[in-house]
Amino acid sequence: MEIQRLETARLFQRFGFGPKPGEFALALKQGVDATRAQLLNPLPTDIGVNAVPDPVLPDLGNFPQTGTPARAIFDIAMKEQRQNLILWWLDRMAVANNALVERMTWFWHGHWATSIGKVEYSLPMYLQNQTLRANALGDFATQARTMIVDGALQYWLDGGANTVTAPNENLAREFMELFTLGVDHYLQADVQSVSRGLTGYKVNRSNGNVTFVAKNHDSSTLNILGTQGTYNATQISDLVVARDDCTQFIADRLWFRFISSDLPRPSSNPIGAAFTGRNILKTLNAVAASDAMSDPQYSLVKSPVEWFIGLCRALRITPSKLAKPEQVLNLLDKLGQIPLVPPNVGGWPAGEAWLTAASAQYRLQIAQYLLAHVDISTIKLIPASSRVTAVSDLLGVAGWSYRTERALHDVVNDPTRLLLLAASSPEYIVSA
Repeated sequence: MEIQRLETARLFQRFGFGPKPGEFALALKQGVDATRAQLLNPLPTDIGVNAVPDPVLPDLGNFPQTGTPARAIFDIAMKEQRQNLILWWLDRMAVANNALVERMTWFWHGHWATSIGKVEYSLPMYLQNQTLRANALGDFATQARTMIVDGALQYWLDGGANTVTAPNENLAREFMELFTLGVDHYLQADVQSVSRGLTGYKVNRSNGNVTFVAKNHDSSTLNILGTQGTYNATQISDLVVARDDCTQFIADRLWFRFISSDLPRPSSNPIGAAFTGRNILKTLNAVAASDAMSDPQYSLVKSPVEWFIGLCRALRITPSKLAKPEQVLNLLDKLGQIPLVPPNVGGWPAGEAWLTAASAQYRLQIAQYLLAHVDISTIKLIPASSRVTAVSDLLGVAGWSYRTERALHDVVNDPTRLLLLAASSPEYIVSA
C-alpha cells in the first residue's frame, strides 16, 4: 500500500469523518504536508455548517402529571426535540467543509459522555454540545473548568444530589477517573474531598442552568491529591488538570481514538509532550504529524456514526433531508450508537466491538437506504475500467485487498452495487 495514500486516507478518516467528492484526489496531488495543514487548521468560519439552522428548543419546564392531556403534548414535544437535536448534529458533521471541529466535538462528547437517556431534556444537551464545540480545539484546562459545572453533566452524575450533609461521590470520582487522571491516580480520600468541594451547585434540569448556593457549599479545609485548601469546582478542576497524570491520560485517550485502540502509545510518541501546555489543537497536530500516521500496523475500526457520516459526506447527503431520517436513526440505534446516547459514563466501545454479523447487516441496510436517495450519474460517466479507483478516491480508502478489489471489479457495470459493496467493505469500515 502506498504510504502517501495511506497517510492521506488516515488524515481524512480520523480527523474529519472522510472526504467530500473530489477532495481525496486533490489531496494526493497537494501532498501529505499540505493536506495535514489544511485539515488540522480549520478556518474560523465554515460555510457548510453555517447553513445548518440551529434547532428550536424552548424550555419545556417540569413534567406534567402522568395521564393528562398536557403530559401527552409534553411527551410529543420531548420526542420531537430529541430527534431534531440529533439530526441537527448529524447534519453539521455531514456538511462541514472542514469537519475537524465537529470531529473533535464528537470526540469530546464520548470523553465527557453524557446521555439524554437520563437527562431527558434536549436543551441542556444542546448547551453542552455547544460548550464542547466552543472548547473542542482550545485549552483543555478551560474545557474542564467549564464542563465540571455543565448542567447536563451535573445532572447525569448526580451533582444536584451532592449536599453538605450527604455528599454524593459520583461526579467527583468520574471527573478524576474518566475525564482527567485515569484509574489508580487518586485515593478514595481524594474522592471524598472532591465531592465535598463540589457541594453547593444546583441544577435546573429542564434548561441546564447551574447556580451556586454558597450556604450549601462545604467551605472547610480539604486535602485533595496532597494539597490542602478550600475549594470550589473551578479550583478543583484547575488543581487536577495541572497534574502530570492528566498529561499522560489525555495523550493516551487521543492515541486510543485517533491512532490505535489495540496497541499502546510508545513512550517516544510526541503526543504527551505536545499536551503539556494543554493546547488541544497543538496536540492534535502532533498526533497527525507523528510517525504513527504512516505506520500500517495502526488501524482503527470506525464507529457506526463515523462510518455513516463518512458515507453521507461522500454522497453529499444531509441526514435530516432524507425522506424518512428516523429510519436511519433506528438503524444506527440497532448498530449501538446514536449521538447523545452513550451506553454509560465511559462512552462507547472501540475496535472489534463494532464488527459483528448483525452490524454488517445493519450497515448494508443503511448504505442501501442512502444510495436510494442519491444521484450517482457521475459514477456512470466514468469508464468502467476506472470506476474501482474512482470509488476508492470518493470514499477516501487507502487501498483494497485483493479479495475486495476482485469483488468490486465484478460489479463495475452496476454503479449502485459497486458503491454498496465498497461502503460495506472491510477497507471502508476500518480506517487502515
